[in-house]
Amino acid sequence: MANEEDDPVVQEIDVYLAKSLAEKLYLFQYPVRPASMTYDDIPHLSAKIKPKQQKVELEMAIDTLNPNYCRSKGEQIALNVDGACADESSTYSSKLMDKQTFCSSQSTSNTARYAAALYRQGELHLTPLHGILQLRPSFSYLDKADAKHREREAANEGDSSQDEAEEDVKQITVRFSRPESEQARQRRVQSYEFLQKKHAEEPWVHLHYYGLRDSRSEHERQYLLCQGSSGVENTELVKSPSEYLMMLMPPSPEEEKDKPVAPSNVLSMAQLRTLPLADQIKILMKNVKVMPFANLMSLLGPSIDSVAVLRGIQKVAMLVQGNWVVKSDILYPKDSSSPHSGVPAEVLCRGRDFVMWKFTQSRWVVRKEVAAVTKLCTEDVKDFLEHMAVVRINKGWEFILPYDGEFIKKHPDVVQRQHMLWSGIQAKLEKVYNLVKETLPKKPDGQSGPAGLVSGDQRVQVARSKAQQNHALLERELQRRKEQARASTVLPGVRIKEEPMSEEGEEEEEQEADEDEEPMDTSLGGGLHSRLANGLPGGRVAGGDSFNGHPPSGCASTPVARELRAFVEATFQRQFVLTLSELKRLFNLHLASLPPGHTLFSGISDRMLQDTVLAAGCKQILVPFPPQTAASPDEQKVFALWESGDMSDQHRQVLLEIFSKNYRVRRNMIQSRLTQECGEDLSKQEVDKVLKDRVAAFPAEHISLLHRTAV
Repeated sequence: MANEEDDPVVQEIDVYLAKSLAEKLYLFQYPVRPASMTYDDIPHLSAKIKPKQQKVELEMAIDTLNPNYCRSKGEQIALNVDGACADESSTYSSKLMDKQTFCSSQSTSNTARYAAALYRQGELHLTPLHGILQLRPSFSYLDKADAKHREREAANEGDSSQDEAEEDVKQITVRFSRPESEQARQRRVQSYEFLQKKHAEEPWVHLHYYGLRDSRSEHERQYLLCQGSSGVENTELVKSPSEYLMMLMPPSPEEEKDKPVAPSNVLSMAQLRTLPLADQIKILMKNVKVMPFANLMSLLGPSIDSVAVLRGIQKVAMLVQGNWVVKSDILYPKDSSSPHSGVPAEVLCRGRDFVMWKFTQSRWVVRKEVAAVTKLCTEDVKDFLEHMAVVRINKGWEFILPYDGEFIKKHPDVVQRQHMLWSGIQAKLEKVYNLVKETLPKKPDGQSGPAGLVSGDQRVQVARSKAQQNHALLERELQRRKEQARASTVLPGVRIKEEPMSEEGEEEEEQEADEDEEPMDTSLGGGLHSRLANGLPGGRVAGGDSFNGHPPSGCASTPVARELRAFVEATFQRQFVLTLSELKRLFNLHLASLPPGHTLFSGISDRMLQDTVLAAGCKQILVPFPPQTAASPDEQKVFALWESGDMSDQHRQVLLEIFSKNYRVRRNMIQSRLTQECGEDLSKQEVDKVLKDRVAAFPAEHISLLHRTAV
């Protein structure tokens, strides 16, 4: 009460809500014009509006008699825009720039809180604003001048070419458009071109302009007053105090929208823990985006089983440098698109996967390199990087969390599974973006450690130390194979002279040991006659079955060998010819689909995989690749299923024998060889079908065996 007495009511003003012009009242602002220089006394030549877009254009006269007006400049502009000949379509009929156009833009899209007020006779009358527009000068006449200039240049070129001969008849290709899918239609509707076309389709409504002191303007201003000022008729403001306050200050659209379900917004940790474990992990990763496993366990609570969390986290996140990063398809659902460029979710996921994969290789990523490879706009790439990295001046983007070596050591099975998944993703990215394959140092945990900690000299020293450690093992293996070859191939009474290895051979041996920790494969013999026998080098043929390539007895009885052979047999039944590189990729995908702790996670070497392939009835096809080939060593090792039990075995064997001697073969040579070996005269259509099913055709009637083609 004391406060009310100190602040007495000085005056009471009745407030009325006028609605006669509520849907027609606009506020015009001229931001490039001082408030002291109004356009009230300047003649308005024309006015038009697009009501749906709230777009207005005004034409105002220019005082050409003003001493500040440059007449020569005005004549030059009119000449550039309209040319020398004036007609009805001319912009400046007086051959002088004597008018200018003002175009509007919306100052704000939400005008619910704005009104025009008129105070008269102790009463305040409010009229809601329908729009607030800012008008600025338009320079569209410059575009018209450029168009005229191009027309004149085209006309001059046309006059100079009239003496030339008639143009040759050109072939026209007629194409029929395919039915538009729903996703394509949505992208088209959201495109800038479609919106511009839609805006242009709305017709202009021409208006009559009346000046400030015109009697018609005075008549329209009377509508700013509430027509029924008596309390009985005007019931708009007969409201309760809370309703009246709601009318004066309506809630913003952001407050009315449903808030997203997220622990940092409306879900407390207590509410979060009432959800299923999978939903808890998904919500946390979707909002945090990058998190160490230890932090995730602390958020979920001590009673949660870490094994269950590991199983759930792999469904919604990928392992990057020992930390978990949310998967791209969680952030970008299938039917969504980029808010910046309108790019569909599939392209966004592929680009973000590329960024995540780059961080598995290094601590640093350069934004321009990512944009150059993914062909995405700067805003999209920046969003990807902000999810998982921080920018460093003059360095690039660094991964946001430090390398978690503790998790890597504690969960090697999860790390290996994630490594297999990343290998599959890398293969897809190489195909999509045509990436150049780089030879990266292999790490036991399959994850990239902190960048910059290991120099090139240190890597060389590590490789040399490994080669020295394996030197004794390599020599014993070499001696054992020599003894096997001598026991199986040397006739009685015949001695083989053994010469010491040269230094060059020892260096090659050390280099191979640096690249692969497995024992070196040393072949004592071999030639062109043994290419299709079993695909094994001479030293290995001597120690085992010379026609089927079975590994030494005893290894096929282990569970790992049985599982591996089952995979190999199933794979070659689907794809009859595979390179070692493609087979390893399929095996990595197979490992990624297996549960943690499976027997195949015990470690499968390349040698064991090749031995299993040969033991499964396959043979190595020694394709004579050209010296300048870009294929890697694993891509040059081609394996084929020799007998599958179907009618095409004979055709396949003939083709494989051809390609074991030639890298590129003509079609007519293949047709004659098939006819000769199979004893039947195959037509051109039948030969084409054989080639289509088993090899890939190149232009100029050349046939080449592809590295990943099923025969």
